[in-house]
Amino acid sequence: MSAAFAFTQVDVFTDRPLLGNPLAVVHGADALDEARMQAFAKWTNLSETSFLLAPTDPKADYRVRIFTPGGELPFAGHPTLGSCHAWLERGGMPKMAGRVVQQCAVGLVDIRSEEGRTAFAAPPLRMEAVEPGLLTEVLSALGLEARDVIASQWLDNGPRWLGLLLRDAARVLAVAPDHAALKRELRLLQSATQRLFPDDEDRASCSVGDLQGIGGSRSS
Repeated sequence: MSAAFAFTQVDVFTDRPLLGNPLAVVHGADALDEARMQAFAKWTNLSETSFLLAPTDPKADYRVRIFTPGGELPFAGHPTLGSCHAWLERGGMPKMAGRVVQQCAVGLVDIRSEEGRTAFAAPPLRMEAVEPGLLTEVLSALGLEARDVIASQWLDNGPRWLGLLLRDAARVLAVAPDHAALKRELRLLQSATQRLFPDDEDRASCSVGDLQGIGGSRSS
């Protein structure tokens, strides 16, 4: 006998329908096992699908598990905001007015809720050195040489990203990633985005992946 679960789809980082980051949210998902969660996240084909569960930490208002079509994330920004919005919209009552505490794989995340908008302070960023062999593969897939890179670092804010600081903005803009090589050789690096430091024209960064930020969520 199959069970039914409430489902919400929300737009995050926008106050206008169809202009934000879509997120699928499954409510009361405690009866679902990990395999079923993963299968559903793959079926939605959204960047993330979240599953709301009863908290196991008494300080938390709810617990969330976040899945991409390819695996589970310990934390992510727009699923945090969208999950909180969906939980509140469906009648969730936080223990403290104006403050929602989310439990996820990185621990407890405080979310401020005011006038239908939500915001959070991201967990501390963890950084590690990049393995030399892996860095060589990444540079090859991005069409870069070692002399193009000022610094490299693993950046972990829930998802794990490989960040590169390149020698100048022109080199960043000229990057032409071989996405097939990234996916085939590295498996976890499936897209490349380019970012500039707006206050310094002589420096530029290229991060493989997309760092999460702070914003608001609205249901569409």
